Amino acid sequence: MPVPGPGYSITVRVDAPPSASAAGDLTTAVGKVGGVLTAFDVVESHADAIVVDITANVASADHADDITSALNALPGVEVRKVSDRTFLMHLGGKLEVSPKVALRNRDDLSRAYTPGVARVCQAIAANPEDARRLTIKRNTVAVVTDGSAVLGLGNIGPGAALPVMEGKAALFKKFAGVDAWPVCLDTQDTEEIIRTVRALAPVYAGINLEDIAAPRCFEIEARLREQLDIPVFHDDQHGTAIVVMAALRNALRVVDKDIENCRVVVSGVGAAGSAIIRLLLRKNPADVVAVDIDGIVHTGRDGMDPNLRWVAEHTNAEGKTGTLHDALAGADVFIGVSAPNLFGAEQVATMNDDPVVFALANPDPEIDPIEAQQHAAVVATGRSDYPNQINNVLAFPGVFRGLLDAQARDIDDDMLLAAANAVADVVYDRLNASFIVPSVFDAAVAPAVAEAVRSAAVAETKG
Repeated sequence: MPVPGPGYSITVRVDAPPSASAAGDLTTAVGKVGGVLTAFDVVESHADAIVVDITANVASADHADDITSALNALPGVEVRKVSDRTFLMHLGGKLEVSPKVALRNRDDLSRAYTPGVARVCQAIAANPEDARRLTIKRNTVAVVTDGSAVLGLGNIGPGAALPVMEGKAALFKKFAGVDAWPVCLDTQDTEEIIRTVRALAPVYAGINLEDIAAPRCFEIEARLREQLDIPVFHDDQHGTAIVVMAALRNALRVVDKDIENCRVVVSGVGAAGSAIIRLLLRKNPADVVAVDIDGIVHTGRDGMDPNLRWVAEHTNAEGKTGTLHDALAGADVFIGVSAPNLFGAEQVATMNDDPVVFALANPDPEIDPIEAQQHAAVVATGRSDYPNQINNVLAFPGVFRGLLDAQARDIDDDMLLAAANAVADVVYDRLNASFIVPSVFDAAVAPAVAEAVRSAAVAETKG
């Protein structure tokens, strides 16, 4: 069930009588219908009335209506206006372009633009590598989507995806000083996406693919990596995999298990699940069993796409068949990137002692975290209102900071594992069952990830 949170925060402006009990009546009304009051401000005060702004976290749009109705029902109270604070934050977009140089007079203009800029253009024409030194390319990433798999919203198209891409760009800047820009493409044709990204690539030093549906995302990323001389990183795959691997390394330390002795079940074999499996296999677990909507993935299944075929050929060493519940029996670790409410505490009880459960489906996980805790030693989710949030923000800003600093031309699994180790190491000496990954606001994370990725990239260049 949804709970009140800042994602549904409203400010209600009301006219109220100037009585001594007015403030208590208003706040009580909000509380009775389940709103969480976060601010109470008297905007105007008159002899016969006061104007008050009441800010509260709510659970949904319908819940906001309930609060409005409760306030309107009070004697002498009238709701003037209800403002959705999330929508207010997005008014006019979340990004802007700000010049880095002063343009105060004719001399400044002559150097920044014509005629002086011509000399810089000629220098780049003579030596294209100078673009990294003399333009925004050195610190700029394109956040590219076709809007086909946005968060938990599905195929909503490029225009509706833009607020998410703006947010992604803002996070790049906030956490790693990377200038990122949304590129929302009005096509879902694989060839056209590849051709378009190739055409715009000269402006950027990296490409962050975002919210592109599987299995097309695999081909798009692979072919762009072959064709471009800058790193191409699909965050839904690799950002998730990095943070999962970091969290798993620390969780296994908490329960005193070695991954080489662990059976791991991965629910969901789309973009995130496939990338998690590929990095997991680099750590040589005892076995990985993948499960999708049709059950356990195995080599005898018909009609598999190339990605699923690869997963089948590299996992499930015992050739198991059946359902997710069958896969969980005797497992040490569950990693879910799939769908809500797939199993309960009784299935966790069939896992090995001290199981680790990462139920990462958003907003509703594969199992209720409170229920999972009845038997699991460590539980993680993708939500911010439970401990151990697995959040890609821990990875992608630092990853690209490191790639840009190294002037890298590619990215590989060694760099991804270096990033995962860096995230894990930030909290390695402070671990407990409720603290296996750092906060997204831990200032140590992005620099640590950036340095790890930069070092790995430089080492590969020298090698």
